[in-house]
Amino acid sequence: MSVESPAASSVGHRNAWNDAALPPEQRVAALMARMTLPEKTAQLYGVWVGADPDGDGVAPHMHENLAAVPDWEALIARGLGQLTRPFGTAPIAPDAGARALAAAQRQIAAANRFGIPALAHEECLAGFAAWGATCYPVPLAWGASFDPDLVREMAAAIGRDLRSVGVHQGLAPVLDVVRDPRWGRVEETIGEDPYLVATIGTAYVQGLESAGIVATLKHFVGYSASTAARNLAPARIGPRELADVLLPPFELAVREGGASSVMQSYAEIDGVPTAADRRLLTQLLRDTWEFEGTVVADYFAVGFLADLHRVADSDADAARLALTAGVDVELPTVRAYGDQLVAAVERGDVDEALVDRALRRVLLQKCRLGLLDADWDPEPTGLTDASGPIDLDSAANRALAARLAEESVVLLANRDGLLPLSPAVTTGRIAVVGPLADTPDAMLGCYSFPMHVGAQHPGTPLGIEVPTVLEALRAEFPEAALTHAPGCDVIGGDREGFAAARAAAAEADLCIAVLGDRAGLFGRGTSGEGCDAADLELPGLQGELLEELLATGTPVLLVLLTGRPYALGRWADRLAGTVQAFFPGEEGGPALAGVLSGRVSPSGRLPVSIPRTPGSQPWTYLQPPLGLAGSVSNLDPTPLYAFGHGLSYTEFAWSPADATRTEMPTDGCVRLSLTVRNTGEREGTEVVQLYLHDPVAQTTRPDVRLVGYARVPLPPGAAARVCFDVHADLTSFTGLDGRRIVEPGVVDLRLAHSSSDIAQAVPLRLTGPERTVDHRRVLTCPVRVEVL
Repeated sequence: MSVESPAASSVGHRNAWNDAALPPEQRVAALMARMTLPEKTAQLYGVWVGADPDGDGVAPHMHENLAAVPDWEALIARGLGQLTRPFGTAPIAPDAGARALAAAQRQIAAANRFGIPALAHEECLAGFAAWGATCYPVPLAWGASFDPDLVREMAAAIGRDLRSVGVHQGLAPVLDVVRDPRWGRVEETIGEDPYLVATIGTAYVQGLESAGIVATLKHFVGYSASTAARNLAPARIGPRELADVLLPPFELAVREGGASSVMQSYAEIDGVPTAADRRLLTQLLRDTWEFEGTVVADYFAVGFLADLHRVADSDADAARLALTAGVDVELPTVRAYGDQLVAAVERGDVDEALVDRALRRVLLQKCRLGLLDADWDPEPTGLTDASGPIDLDSAANRALAARLAEESVVLLANRDGLLPLSPAVTTGRIAVVGPLADTPDAMLGCYSFPMHVGAQHPGTPLGIEVPTVLEALRAEFPEAALTHAPGCDVIGGDREGFAAARAAAAEADLCIAVLGDRAGLFGRGTSGEGCDAADLELPGLQGELLEELLATGTPVLLVLLTGRPYALGRWADRLAGTVQAFFPGEEGGPALAGVLSGRVSPSGRLPVSIPRTPGSQPWTYLQPPLGLAGSVSNLDPTPLYAFGHGLSYTEFAWSPADATRTEMPTDGCVRLSLTVRNTGEREGTEVVQLYLHDPVAQTTRPDVRLVGYARVPLPPGAAARVCFDVHADLTSFTGLDGRRIVEPGVVDLRLAHSSSDIAQAVPLRLTGPERTVDHRRVLTCPVRVEVL
């Protein structure tokens, strides 16, 4: 093996790996042939500069793992695979952060023999998690929009912002399907239906990758099915739940989304941690699905094989298990893939071929990002733009955030047509009550920068403008006499504010109660990572406060700002109306005010069911017959508001559906069409949902499950033709012997307003032999909307 000096081999175009005209595989092979073992392993880990090793910081166990990080100068002499969150660790102005990252990259490239820079990654789940960057609605709000095109547009904007400051990889989207809404990370998910999660999540991937950013699918897989909804708890998942519910979003995002990276989950499934599960990370993901990107570890997951799962007896053993399974990159910082791995390979405990396999994937990704090119420049585009300072919260970004916030607001109930509020109300007395009425935090999810990082730096300004509900209502209703009383905190037992809240409500013509969650980390909030719930009661004293407000006799309009659904059955019949928003981002306040005024016609639909009672969990709408209400139990799990539910300010009429056939072979396709007309006096958007009902199958099946949907915006009196192309593959499921099959027989295609509000059913007979299908099956239902 040749050893070259840094000066002789840094970035000269004579080196094959720097030659952009050569195929990436050839360039990477030439580079690997010259690398020593320590240089190889250095490309397989990240370093988290600036993270605090003296406390829990972002997560429990963080300090234990950070303590072993070696000296920076000595570290980068070998090279460095990744830089962890250069913007998302502490508040830093965008220009300063971009300059600091560029300087670090120059230092890294100059220090190693081959001039290889690091790949920089950031969180981007609700927007780029950097100080001063746009805070978009959380993924659960994406699901409520039922609008993959808008989510794709948002993701492209996020990607452009990441790229402009020198970031290469975004740790999003989350493709976990909600199995228990008590789980703290529900706000990070897209919903409880795999088809909705798959299509919305894949659109996000496409948008991010279109901007030249590596999208990272997480958390692969089973994380959301943790026992008792506890973060990092074991997942007791059957093979059919894994195959038919949890895996399809990842299949679609790999196959059609073009995702370049996958992050393994913290889960352990049937006793096997995913970080050590070769069946998932190699046999399924790579051998079957033919995924060619990188698998990165969820933070500290390699070390957790020894610390938490106890399937490894040392860091070297953890490295062996993870590399064998298929984890290419240890994040967020080096522990097991550093000197311990080098020593294990030299002892013969770990095959160097495993290191080479991971290295090849890492270097191919860097090559495709241009990081190995001879003319690579660490200066990001944002700093070379002559237009001025880097703006990560542009007017265009805010407009996107506003559109998504508006589309994601769900009108749950509107008793006696209270909404939109009439001039008589908006020029009268309105009491705005609740702990979330006048705080910007109410709009933001756990992975937004202010809540994820800014909360650890008291006194740091938000860096962006986030109008509160109260401020937005004042702007929307300038003639109203608004009063405000918090009543109580989101968390805690102080009732001292009840009296003032009750008095404000009693003296008003309308009381708007703004209740819900505060996002946080590991018990510092009521929603977010490590903030799991014992039940689905409104947090703290908010339920009691709502009772106090209702007792005044003043009509109460409930506005919910949450990261999960909460049980509302106790109050549903007494509320004048209910509006649900899932952490709608920096423009959420104006979006909500617009819905209340009628400036915005609500079009959101529930991505998760709203339970009637707080203890009926875990439950989602994907239930076989025995999971539904029946005489065999006195407990009725039927939700108060079903998956897909959402009201409008106008009315729509649907024509009877036309089907191109009533029978089709088990490899055939049918086109289902209907006309939707806005028969009301307001502009509005209908969301046509298509569900599959399989009355008899060889294994039990959900009573209904989503297989297609379409947003149909229409002015008053206008109509549109909606066409669904339904392939037989969409009826497939995991059969008795573990194969995915399309089974002959009768199924119903149900056009619906929600999973429980079926407008019409179209029977269809599948004929011919039973077919076995795999990930190459048709995964989506193409839909076309033609305005008439």
